[in-house]
Amino acid sequence: MKISLNWLKDYININQSPEEIGKLLTDTGLEVEGLENFEQVPGGLKGLVIGEVLTCEKHPNADKLSVTTVDIGTDAPSPIVCGAPNVAKGQKVVVATVGATLYPAGHEPFQIKKAKIRGEVSEGMICAEDEIGLGTSHEGIMVLDTDLPNGTPAAEYFNLKDDVIIEIGLTPNRADAASHIGVARDLKAVLKQDVQWPDVDNFEVNSTDHPIEVVVENLEACPRFSGVTITDVSVGESPDWLKQRLSAIGLTPINNVVDATNYVLHELGQPLHAYDASAVTGNKVIVKTLPKGTKFVTLDEKERTLTDHDLMICNGNEEGMCIGGVFGGIGSGVNESTKTIFLESAYFSPDYIRKTAQHHQLKTDASFRYERGTDPHITIYALKRAALLIQSLTGGKISSGIVDIYPEKIVSSEVKVKFKNIDRLIGKQIDKEQIFEILNLLDIEVSHETEEGFTASVPPYRVDVQREADVIEEILRIYGFNNVELPEHVQSDFLAEFPTRDKDKIQKTATELLVSNGYYEILTNSLTKPGYAELAEDLDAKHSVEILNKLSEDLGVLRQSMLYSGLEVALHNINRRQVNLRFFEFGKIYHQKEGDYQEHTRLAIFITGDIEGENWINKSRKVRFHNLSHMVNLILSRLLNKTFANEVIHEYPFDYGLHTLLNEKILVRMGKIKPAITKKMGLKQEIFYADIDWDLLLKKTNNNIVFEEVPKFPEVRRDLSLVIDRSVSFEDIKKIALNNEQRLLRSMNVFDVYEGENIGSDKKAYAISFILQDKEKTLTDKVIDKTMTKLMTSFESNLGALIRK
Repeated sequence: MKISLNWLKDYININQSPEEIGKLLTDTGLEVEGLENFEQVPGGLKGLVIGEVLTCEKHPNADKLSVTTVDIGTDAPSPIVCGAPNVAKGQKVVVATVGATLYPAGHEPFQIKKAKIRGEVSEGMICAEDEIGLGTSHEGIMVLDTDLPNGTPAAEYFNLKDDVIIEIGLTPNRADAASHIGVARDLKAVLKQDVQWPDVDNFEVNSTDHPIEVVVENLEACPRFSGVTITDVSVGESPDWLKQRLSAIGLTPINNVVDATNYVLHELGQPLHAYDASAVTGNKVIVKTLPKGTKFVTLDEKERTLTDHDLMICNGNEEGMCIGGVFGGIGSGVNESTKTIFLESAYFSPDYIRKTAQHHQLKTDASFRYERGTDPHITIYALKRAALLIQSLTGGKISSGIVDIYPEKIVSSEVKVKFKNIDRLIGKQIDKEQIFEILNLLDIEVSHETEEGFTASVPPYRVDVQREADVIEEILRIYGFNNVELPEHVQSDFLAEFPTRDKDKIQKTATELLVSNGYYEILTNSLTKPGYAELAEDLDAKHSVEILNKLSEDLGVLRQSMLYSGLEVALHNINRRQVNLRFFEFGKIYHQKEGDYQEHTRLAIFITGDIEGENWINKSRKVRFHNLSHMVNLILSRLLNKTFANEVIHEYPFDYGLHTLLNEKILVRMGKIKPAITKKMGLKQEIFYADIDWDLLLKKTNNNIVFEEVPKFPEVRRDLSLVIDRSVSFEDIKKIALNNEQRLLRSMNVFDVYEGENIGSDKKAYAISFILQDKEKTLTDKVIDKTMTKLMTSFESNLGALIRK
C-alpha cells in the first residue's frame, strides 16, 4: 500500500523526517517496506529559475539565433543564446542555469553547460515547455505572467512539491489502516496529535428533483447502503492537484468524477461508486443476487458468468449495473456524456465480497478493502465528502436527499479485559492511566472499571480487535515493543530436547552435492490443479486437501505429488529452448483421508535432455536412467554412509525404474516417466524423475562424516562375461554377489553389454568387473580364484548364467 507523505500531512501535524515516520509506523505494526522520492516533473525542475530578458539582439553569425542577457537574480545578468522565434526583451521566462539537468519529453536528459555558440558565450538556456517535461509544445519558449522576483525557483512558480511515498506492507488484519486517514490514526496514537478530518458541514441539498429509490433485498450481504444524486455534472479532466495526488500513489487519472471517488477511497478507506443515472431505469436501485448463470459485462469489457452468491446492484428492471463492492458494469459507467450521477457509499459483507472477487479473479481497490472489512459508520460521511468534491470539480448540484438503508445498526464490540492478563502478556506492569490513554487515542472506549479490569468498547472499523488478547496487543504496539525490557536472566519452565540431527545442515549438504553436479534448485507452489488427481493413476481425488478459500480453480488443492509441479517447470523451460535440464526441489506433499490430514517432505530430482553437450571431441549424449540413479546413490551414500539394494519396478508413473528400500519402507522411487504422462503435459522429450522420502531419510542420518583409513594393500580386478536371460538385471547379479562375498568384494561394474542373434533373442551378455581387496593383507591367487569360483557357481545356480571362460 502506498501512502503520500504530503497527502498524509493534510490530516495530521507531523514535522518528523520520512525516515522517522517510517520507524514510528513500523513500530506500531504498519511495517514500512520502503521510502521513495516522487517528483511530479522529472528532475523536479532543480536548477531552473524565473528570469527576465533584459536585452535581445540578433546573433551576428546566425540568422535564426538571438543573443540575450537575462536577469536570473544573480549579481550580473547571464548571456544566453536562444533559438526560439518568440524571445523578446521584457519577457519573464524559465531559465535552466549552468549545471542543471533537463529531462525533455521523449528524449534523453542532458546537462546545461557554459558554451560558445557561433562565437557568442551562452550561460544557460531559456526553455520551452517540452524541454523541461511540462508539456509537448516546442513552438517557442514559455513566456510567464508573474510578478515573482527574478531568481525564484521555477518549481515554486509551477507549485511543484516533491513528495515521499511510503510503501507499507499492510497485513490482512489491518483493514482499518488501508487509507491516509487510517495511517494518520496510528500516528495520532503515537504522537498524541489530533487527526484533522475533512470538513463536510457545508454539504447542502440543492433540490430534491431527482430522487432515486433504493431497495436492499439481501441485507445479509449489504447491511447498509447510502446514496445521493448529483445533476448537471460536467465530466472532464481532473485538475492538476488531483491528478498529482493519484499519480503519486500509482493510480492513473480517468476523469473528474471517477478520480474524486478514488481520492476519497484512498483518503478515508471507504469505496464509492458513481453510476450514470441514465442507466438507473425506473429511478430505482435494487441490491440483490441474480440467478446463477446470468451474463454480465464489466468495465473491462469482459463478459462474466454470475453465481447465485454474487451481490449485484441492479436498476429498476433488475438488470445488473455493478458487481457490488467489486467492479462496475460497462453499461452504467460514467463517461463524457454523463450529466447526472447516482453516487453509492455502502457497507458490504466481507464474506460475500471475498468469494465473489476470488471467483471472478477481480482484485480491485474496492474489493481489497471490502473483503477485509470497512467501517459501517462512515458511509454517510464519505458520501458527503465525495459529493462535495464532485460538486466542486464538475459544477454539479446535489439534487436528492441522502438515501440511507440501515435497518440493523452494527454496534461496537464489548471486550472484558483484566489487568493481570495485561501484565502477564506484555511482561511488564503499565500504569492504568497510560493504558486508558492509549485506548482512548485508538478510539477504544473504556467503561465499567474495577480493581480487576474493565470493559473495552471497540469500534466496528477495528475488525481485528475482538478478544482480550487483541486489546492487549493494541496497548503493547502503541506502548512500544522496544519499551519492554528484557529480563536479566532468561529461563524456561520446560526442558527442551536438542537432537543431534540438524535438518537444515543435512538439507544444505544434499543441496551442495546436487548443485556441484550441475543441478539447479527450483521452488514451486504447493497449490496445484485438481485435475492432476484425475490424470494420475497413483493419485486419488478423494484424498486431495481442498482449499476452502481458493485463489483460483487451477490452484484449488494441495499437491499429492511433487511430479506435476516439476513437469510444469520443465515445460516452461523447454518452451523457451532450455531443453537440457537438471533440477531439484525440497517440498511438501499433502493427503487427507476421513478428516485425517498429513503432510510429508520430499526431495524431487528431475533430469532430461542431453547429459553432455556436443563438442569437437565428443558427440552429444542423451540423458539415461543411470545418470539419475548415480545422483541418487551419491546422496544416499553421503548422508547415510551405506549403499542399498534396489528392486525393479514397472508401476505408475514410471515406464520403468527402481525402488530403494530402507527398513522395508520405500525410501526412493526413481525412473523414466511414462510417455502418456509427458505427452498430456505437452512434453516431447523423456523425463527421468526421482522421489526421495526426505522425512524417512532424516530419521536415519545425523550428517556425520565417516572416515576410514586408506587400505595399505592393493586391490585386484577380475572380469567375468555372463550370458543371462533378458529379464535378469544387474541389480539381481549384484545382490547375489554381495550375499556370497561381502568381506573382499569392494565394487562391481558393467563395462559392456551385448545383445544379438549369436546368443539368442531372449539372452544378453554382461561383461562385469569385480574389485577385490583385503584390508589386512595382500590377496593371493588361491584366495582370488576361490572367491571368483564361489561367485560363478552362485551365478550359475541362481540365475542360470552361462560363464564365458
